[in-house]
Amino acid sequence: MNVKPWLAAARLRTLPLAFSSIFMGSAVALSYKSFSWFLFILALLTTTSLQILSNFANDYGDAVSGKDNEGRIGPERAVASGAISKESMKLGVIITAIIAFCLGAVLIVVAFQKNWLYVLTFLILGLLSIAAAINYTMGKNPYGYRALGDVFVFVFFGWLGVMGSFFLYTQSFEWAVILPASAIGFLSVAVLNFNNMRDIENDAKTGKRTLAVVLGAQNAKMYQYLIIIAAFFCLIMYALWQQFSLQSYAFLLVAPFFAQMIKAMISINTPAAFDPFLKKTALGTFLLSLIFFLTQIIANVSG
Repeated sequence: MNVKPWLAAARLRTLPLAFSSIFMGSAVALSYKSFSWFLFILALLTTTSLQILSNFANDYGDAVSGKDNEGRIGPERAVASGAISKESMKLGVIITAIIAFCLGAVLIVVAFQKNWLYVLTFLILGLLSIAAAINYTMGKNPYGYRALGDVFVFVFFGWLGVMGSFFLYTQSFEWAVILPASAIGFLSVAVLNFNNMRDIENDAKTGKRTLAVVLGAQNAKMYQYLIIIAAFFCLIMYALWQQFSLQSYAFLLVAPFFAQMIKAMISINTPAAFDPFLKKTALGTFLLSLIFFLTQIIANVSG
């Protein structure tokens, strides 16, 4: 079997964004003096499998629907190009879903042990995550084609990813966690919206109703400004909530990067020009969460 097309279909470059929620949730848990390296590694493995599952399902779903068969600006898709057959990719989706479920089940049982209410609750959330990853572009009514992708990304990359990982360590809920969770959610949506603005013309032609298509090019651009600003507003509010916690101001180190990105966006008028911003935003989001994580570890060690 040729592994190269599968690695391309897995889109490993998307993993840093998926890791961001785990790093941010772990950073906040560290601020509450609760953390486990074993749970951290299990959470990263589970997130990796879910992200690859989503990428496989997206590749398969777009090929079957014909939405990405021509006129695509971004990287070539494995099934649409013929590098992987539809049958093989469908099997790949099933196998990856099983792996994701098994990893998630191990993570949940290790985290909650004999608290069966928490185990059952998180198993249900895990199954919902798998279903959401698959049904983004697969199935009879893929919600990614009905302008609901932004909601999925915000909830699963932001709230569920950050607050869920926080809960794995602490087994408690804190209102303050909503702020960094929302920040990661908004920045993850920003990555998706860059993708949708890049593909807006082809998506409109093929009937793929992303939110960018619904809003139109100019309004999608304004929406992009708003969600990036909203992310940093949440981080500012979180820093103020934490009062004199120096590490909660770590976002200031990456704020100039995102400010420069907003400035660069103003002069963009062609969809293809948005393509480089996907990687920059994803890596910027990962860097943000990594800085939070590392500064919190340093604070805990020195404290």
